[in-house]
This record gives sequence, C-alpha cells and structure tokens, in this order.
Amino acid sequence: MTAPADFARLATEIAREAGEMLLAKRPARPEVVQTKSSPTDVVTALDRAAEELIRARVHQARPDDAILGEEGGATGEGAVRWIVDPIDGTVNFVYGLPDWAVSIAVEVDGEIVAGVVNVVPRAEVFTASLGGGAWLGGERLRCNTGVPLSGALVATGFGYQVGRRTVQAEVLAALMPRIRDVRRAGSAAADLCAVAAGRVDAYYERGPQYWDYAAGGLVATEAGARLGGMHGRPVSPDMTLCAAPGLFEELHDALAGLDPERDE
Repeated sequence: MTAPADFARLATEIAREAGEMLLAKRPARPEVVQTKSSPTDVVTALDRAAEELIRARVHQARPDDAILGEEGGATGEGAVRWIVDPIDGTVNFVYGLPDWAVSIAVEVDGEIVAGVVNVVPRAEVFTASLGGGAWLGGERLRCNTGVPLSGALVATGFGYQVGRRTVQAEVLAALMPRIRDVRRAGSAAADLCAVAAGRVDAYYERGPQYWDYAAGGLVATEAGARLGGMHGRPVSPDMTLCAAPGLFEELHDALAGLDPERDE
C-alpha cells in the first residue's frame, strides 16, 4: 500500500509542473472559452490544458487510479482517486491577481490522505499527508488558536449566481460587527491554506465543490484546524467552515442564526 507521504510527493511534483506550464503559457489576458453556472463563472483554455497535463502525469505514474477533475469529470474506478482542480481561482487567473492555485488531493477508500495546493503566483506550495502534518516549504504549519470570534480575521467567498450572492452579502453584513474583519482572496484552496498558515483565523463559504476544498482541507486539518459543515454535518458544497477548535464553534453558532445555506 502506498504511504500518504508518497502520494503527497507525487502530487507535489505534478502540481509544480502544472504551475510552471500555466505561468509559461499564460497570456496577458487569458481568453474565456466557456462559462458554467453564470456568465461570470468562467473557464479558460489553460484550465483544460492544465487538467489534461495532470491527468496524463497521474496515468503515467499510476495507470489504475481514478480521477475526478473539475473540467474533465470522473474517469476510472478503484480505491485510489485523485481530486483535481487545475486552476482554483480562475477569475483571479484571468485578471492577473495572485491568488490562484493548482489543487491536487488523493483519496483512498473515500478518505483524503494527501493534498497539495500550489499557489503559483506566490511560489508557495502547501503540502499535507494524513498524519504527517501540513507544510509550506520546510516549515510545519499551525493554525492560530485561542482567538475569540470578536478578534477573528475571517476569509470568505461568494458564489456566481445572483440569488446566492445576495444572501451571502446579507450574511456577511450581519456577521461583520461580530468579527475583527473579513478578507476575500478568491480561491477556496488558498483560503484554507491561509487558515493553516495563520494568515487568517477562519474561513467559511457556501458553494465550494469537492475539488475546491479536498486538498486545502487536509492542509488545514493537519495544521490543527477543524473542517466541517453546519449542524454537525461534514463539509460539503452547502457549507465549508474551517477554524481552530473553539473558534469553529463560535463562528458556526454565529452563522447558524443567519441561515447561511439558503439561496434567494
């Protein structure tokens, strides 16, 4: 059986190669080739090219593994599955903003055992393996602890559909008086790694998909954070909530009274 650390090493190699390709080929303003859930939810040709590269490298190294990718969907079957977001933060990528990432996780029998988030413009590669901790370069990551909700710097994001964004803005407006401040970077994977690195104290968002939070979620939990959904449910597109124990519960309870899982 392949060890989680070995999966993490392979995922790191592939994420680095995909990031180098994206930097080398990114034009001054990448062309949008497709929209998804709304006209502002975009896909570029390089999203597809990066996922094709990642799939090819995974198949070369481990031809029997399954893959779930944001652009190419699910392929293959088996106990080992790779969860791929070739560019998390595509709008940032299009605009030349620095928070976009190649995100690769490895799932064995339904459990994430390795995760890599390459925040390419920042030259930061976050890695984690189950039981092996979370790392940025040679530094082991620890999330901030002992922070009350009133002192918490909280990251969040917004969906692409108008009805969802309207509710998310209402929820944030009600939450703002109860926290230190808010940050919106534009990449769920990068936000989860920011929790792990102590750059923000917490993160919550309705809408991120499995490929958005699979790798970053492991980085965060291996750094000591708690990851989950509302009312004891696991993390899901309904809600991604991440913070150190204690703050997690405070933020959860503040959000629970605002019914954050609804859409207009």
